Amino acid sequence: MPAPRVALVGAGAFGRNHLRVIHASPNATLAGVFDLDPARAAEAAQPYGCPVFDSLEALARASAAAVVATPTVTHSEIGCRLVHLGLDVLVEKPIAHSPSAARTLVETARSTGRVLQVGHLERFNPVVIALAGVVTKPLFFEIHRLSEFTTRSLDVDVVLDLMIHDIDIVLTLTGELPQEIRAAGISILTPKVDIANVRLQFPGGCVANLTASRVSTERVRKLRLFQPHEYISLDYARKDAVRFKVKPPLTIDFSPLPVTSDEPLRLELEAFFECVTTHKQPVVTGEHGLSALEVATGILDKIEEHSRLVARTLEAQAPRI
Repeated sequence: MPAPRVALVGAGAFGRNHLRVIHASPNATLAGVFDLDPARAAEAAQPYGCPVFDSLEALARASAAAVVATPTVTHSEIGCRLVHLGLDVLVEKPIAHSPSAARTLVETARSTGRVLQVGHLERFNPVVIALAGVVTKPLFFEIHRLSEFTTRSLDVDVVLDLMIHDIDIVLTLTGELPQEIRAAGISILTPKVDIANVRLQFPGGCVANLTASRVSTERVRKLRLFQPHEYISLDYARKDAVRFKVKPPLTIDFSPLPVTSDEPLRLELEAFFECVTTHKQPVVTGEHGLSALEVATGILDKIEEHSRLVARTLEAQAPRI
């Protein structure tokens, strides 16, 4: 069976990473690039000698599948157009800018019978794959995802930019949706939320504390998971983890978690290529992306509620003239 022809929509910084991996894969053929800025598309395509398309329709005629790496607000519209044109689609995270837009994309892909995979890249991080293999009953998560400030992804809040990775991981490992959300967040350098702290309570008793910041002085990507008789400390960036186990009578044994070295983006795209070829269900489905987005939206609602409470408190405490 010939390798599927896969195109890129959106030739920004991360889109170019997709181009590199698609071009290098033995399981796909790089069909070409489309971007609203033809010069940017041509610049991205030049190292690979691939075509630059002048429309999504032209792209669809030359491709079997596409990766959508455009601004979040366009994901649903572009994804729906592509699946209606007969293409399988991998759309970058978050799946869309709102749950209603995400549902439209999920339902359109379902009704047309096309593959829809969502780019929650951390699911393909080798250390997360290793962690999933040893999780028993999660009881408590402590997660920090901190970044130095950049101008990337400022069209969305830090919850949709950074924290959504960890929301997806926690939902996957618990197999549940939270029954309670508590959250606070503030804007520092942008009009949107730049720092957020969240507590998720799950029906089975698990609690997850998540912190995300895009105005930190350092880059941190760490997850700590507690489950019966065990604690696992994971570093997303280093792709390593250590297991601490309690053994009778009161001793602690620790050992590194075996992790296979690989690039998450390569694993993600290879999984997508396989789905395009076999039409099996993706590891990260549209429904998974929708669930993560709904929780993220719930978090943003709670942050807004907390902000109004703080504003009322400050107003009440302000000196009267």
